[in-house]
Amino acid sequence: MILDVLVADDEPPALAELAAFLEADARIGAIHRASGGADALRTLSTTAVDAVFLDIHMPGLSGFDLARALDRFAQRPVIVFVTADDAGALEAFDVRAVDYVLKPIRPERLRRAVDRVLAVRQGAEAGETEDAETVPVTVGQSVRLIRRGDVRWVKAEGDYSRLWTAAGHSHLVRMPISELEERWEHAGFVRVHRSYLVHVDAVTEVRLAGSSPAVILAEVELPVSRRLIPAVRSRLVRTERR
Repeated sequence: MILDVLVADDEPPALAELAAFLEADARIGAIHRASGGADALRTLSTTAVDAVFLDIHMPGLSGFDLARALDRFAQRPVIVFVTADDAGALEAFDVRAVDYVLKPIRPERLRRAVDRVLAVRQGAEAGETEDAETVPVTVGQSVRLIRRGDVRWVKAEGDYSRLWTAAGHSHLVRMPISELEERWEHAGFVRVHRSYLVHVDAVTEVRLAGSSPAVILAEVELPVSRRLIPAVRSRLVRTERR
């Protein structure tokens, strides 16, 4: 699949560098350039692209403003932020960006962002209904956006949450489990304990009788709070019948 993209940055050297890195990727087709958010919005009003690579801080219409404006589009392009601002990842989560690349740009990091865009676009073509919602995590000195679809269970750690993925990796995010519960309930996540949130598809066994109610995943057994047993039974009825 070849991706047509738009890149937007109000600094000409940064815009040229980003376009050059993308041009070197054989998976990228047409590259449209915009000198700011308003310029990008004008272009996108007449030109369909698969993805937009946006700086955040641009005069007039910021990258976040542009991302929100794209919600009105019938075919919303995939959003990737490319920025020197390491403090905007949570807002990127709110506008459903699929990646958050920090400047200075490293070509291999940008290629991973293209991987993510490609996966989302191919999933859309295949008719997959799961959205590409992501959550920002800090890995070393960089920020990475983890796909919600890769998360199997979540553990509360104070005002933070630790996400456990299908690959067996864990990531600490600056977000309370109560917020994740609210945002992800419609996507198949269920609160089983004040400290745990699980995806129903990750559950292989439910044990609600006895002195230690629990849900069983392939890799871990998680306790179920007694007050939550009715809700867990209701949400996991398919799992109980396996």
